[in-house]
Amino acid sequence: MSELNLSQLGRAGDFGALAHYADPAYYAKAYKSRRQDVDYYVALAERIGGPVLEYAVGDGRVALPVVRSGVEVWGVDLSAPMLGALKARLAKEPVEVQRRLHLTRGDMRSWRTRRRFPLIVSTFNSVLHLYTRQDVEAFFSRVKAHLAPGGRLVFDFSLPRPADLALDPGRSYSGMRLRDPSSGKLVKYSERFEYDPVRQIQLCWMQFEPVDGSEAWSVPLTHRQFFPQEMEALLHYAGFRDIQLSADFEDKALDVDTDWVVVSCLAPRAKAKKRRK
Repeated sequence: MSELNLSQLGRAGDFGALAHYADPAYYAKAYKSRRQDVDYYVALAERIGGPVLEYAVGDGRVALPVVRSGVEVWGVDLSAPMLGALKARLAKEPVEVQRRLHLTRGDMRSWRTRRRFPLIVSTFNSVLHLYTRQDVEAFFSRVKAHLAPGGRLVFDFSLPRPADLALDPGRSYSGMRLRDPSSGKLVKYSERFEYDPVRQIQLCWMQFEPVDGSEAWSVPLTHRQFFPQEMEALLHYAGFRDIQLSADFEDKALDVDTDWVVVSCLAPRAKAKKRRK
């Protein structure tokens, strides 16, 4: 598609929340080597036990290793292409693994079930597609409704850095040459960034230019930028307890070198029922 500016992508950059996930083959190739978060969530699920609810389950990059470890997972995602890719991958797994993964298409802000879970996770920047306070509140409301008493919510997001948010929107930042798995073409890959400091949304145009001179294409990705203290406050005022922020999937304190913020918190305490007089 032709490139638009951030204001043209909708009030919350809705197209930029879906386009990156419309090509599961590229997604799988781009993040194939990303393992630290997978190992972290597998160990977490093994320690707490299932069933686990994963919001934005995607192509199962995290969920499949979790169910292979013996833990039952319920996965929810809004992207039909990503769910289709996950179902194709799941069909190649042993029957006992297939039975431990339950998939449904839904929006993390509104999807409902009567089930309760001791652990709810949302991995790899999925919460950065919650663009407004109302989005965040709707998501937290669903989490609270689905957590078992004493249950834990764990998610992660990239730490915003002023230098990254101040990149020149008129400049493309070159990356590498790669073989696009969908078209089979060798392409020059680059990125262009635009940041809206009022809405705290960053747009990244992922640009693909075939070296054979054929038509180039671009894919938008929009991320809300949450700062650590902002996220802690949102969770606090939503009633979550024991809010812990750690760095880079290593259970260490945040510092100036942190890349990924990992958030862990407990479900709010249930309100005591009033006794009848």
